[in-house]
Amino acid sequence: MRHVLAVLVDNKPGVLVRVAGLFARRGFNIESLAVGTTVDKTISRMTIEVEADEPTLEQIIKQLYKLINVLKVSNLTNEPSVHRELAMIKVRANSANRAEIQQIFETFRAKVVDVSHQSLIAEVTGNEEKIEAIIMLLSSYGILEIVRTGKISLLRGNKTTRNGEAKEKGQ
Repeated sequence: MRHVLAVLVDNKPGVLVRVAGLFARRGFNIESLAVGTTVDKTISRMTIEVEADEPTLEQIIKQLYKLINVLKVSNLTNEPSVHRELAMIKVRANSANRAEIQQIFETFRAKVVDVSHQSLIAEVTGNEEKIEAIIMLLSSYGILEIVRTGKISLLRGNKTTRNGEAKEKGQ
């Protein structure tokens, strides 16, 4: 089963390498990883998606807590949350098929960010299924390149993850 972890860490050089190294040493594969600073610039948030059964997931969380710069680990898998990723897709486009490709972009609310004589680049955000669907439709036109951010997630409603604990706003 795929699990989504929100990992709060000190925003210091080398922390990402230590977290990734832990996964590599233990033979755990990271399916998706996105990292950025939080409202508190001294703390970064890693959103890590990992394929693991429950005992393996418990092992991963225990190992993460052993790292000195890890402040809190939250499992968002079964929590009501919003998951998104960003993809930029460069597709072969010429005067004959450009309108068709742009129609696909519009259907998926993708934004055209670059146009050339032989290609178009679009950015699209959404859940994994949406990204996979647009890729499938564009593949027949000739995808030249794809880059994806990895999954990012937030708890729904008034809940926030502060220091890794789900808290209602105002607490």
